[in-house]
Amino acid sequence: MRTQFTNELVALTADLTQMCRITHEAAERMTDALVEADLTATYEVFALDERLQTMYGACEARTVVLLALQAPVARDLRHVVTAIQIAGELSRIGHLFSQVADQVYRSHPEPIAAAPVLGLLGGMAGLTAEATARAQRAVTTGRHTADYDAGGQATMQALNQKLHAALSTANDPTDTAITLALIGYQLTCTLEHTDRIERLIHFLDTGVPPTAQIIPDDEAADR
Repeated sequence: MRTQFTNELVALTADLTQMCRITHEAAERMTDALVEADLTATYEVFALDERLQTMYGACEARTVVLLALQAPVARDLRHVVTAIQIAGELSRIGHLFSQVADQVYRSHPEPIAAAPVLGLLGGMAGLTAEATARAQRAVTTGRHTADYDAGGQATMQALNQKLHAALSTANDPTDTAITLALIGYQLTCTLEHTDRIERLIHFLDTGVPPTAQIIPDDEAADR
């Protein structure tokens, strides 16, 4: 029975690692779609999100079985509960990328924004790719990454503020400005989800709950 449980945990971790890889790939393709008005990349984001949602459903089913039939305790229980939370965060990131890609699709063949605004959105999208890569390393190693970018959210917030400033002085129609501001918000939310994943990994490694973990001063100032 214990061997079966251990094998199930290994399989669950492998699924999470695969979901992280898919999420990072989606981030890269979403960036290409956004910056280059690349319709092929847009379709790939949709396909990758569909794979993420399918895998999330499978992870959810696997964790329910583990909790119901195996009655894990202590660290094993922490592992199972953390895994389904991480899978949920990855699922939400996939949805966000798909929503951004949908706006690119609607705008095609024209770029989604003029060059100055597009440059800001491209920078924000690039940050999501870096963040998903860090989350992937954290899940793969089982440890909070040493190269965690505590200033990542601050940089994202700064770019988002510049985006709003640029939109306020642009001559775009109101609905266009709202759409672009929404994309900025969706990209910003991505980093909140990757930050949550890293905190969950730290919880798994140390037992310190995410809400009790120390937030760097510069990060705390932004919250």
